[in-house]
Amino acid sequence: MVKVEFLGPINKEDMNLDITNLTQLSEVLKNDEDVSNWLETCAVAINDTLINSKDIELKDGDRISLLPPVCGG
Repeated sequence: MVKVEFLGPINKEDMNLDITNLTQLSEVLKNDEDVSNWLETCAVAINDTLINSKDIELKDGDRISLLPPVCGG
């Protein structure tokens, strides 16, 4: 089981999912209207480390963070 957290303006409660990679997470989230619009622009972190590949194997207890782009100064 992994925890998925949605940061910033995504405005969605955390989810606990039984998945083994980010491709599976994409499949789950692309059907969620609250999140699907953010998928192309979000950075993804696993246990606070930014990643670039969907092929990373997830382990029980991992935390996935979706980080939308934000404006800052």
